[in-house]
Amino acid sequence: MNAKYNARKGRKLQNLVRNRLLKTFPHLKDNDVQVARTGENGPDIKLSRIAKRLIPFQWEIKSQQRMKTIYSWHRQASKKTNLDGVVVMKSNGQDPLVVINFDLFLDLIK
Repeated sequence: MNAKYNARKGRKLQNLVRNRLLKTFPHLKDNDVQVARTGENGPDIKLSRIAKRLIPFQWEIKSQQRMKTIYSWHRQASKKTNLDGVVVMKSNGQDPLVVINFDLFLDLIK
């Protein structure tokens, strides 16, 4: 895959996250939630001061095929149940991370 394709794929996911945040928090304006430019240092989603009060998270957006194992774990957690799947994962020497569906995350922070 070439760099242009990867950048386009990442930008598409950044825009999806931005649009979903604006939809979840309809009182925020377009300039409260912005997408960083390609190659720009810092968070991938830039929040205004007002948005940071409502959404106190720093965003790093990744769209890569090599994460398919995590998706497999999430499918396993969601299998044969009406409950939301949750994956808790940990690497040696690192803090545990939790993986949940983006829609569920947005419902939790509303």
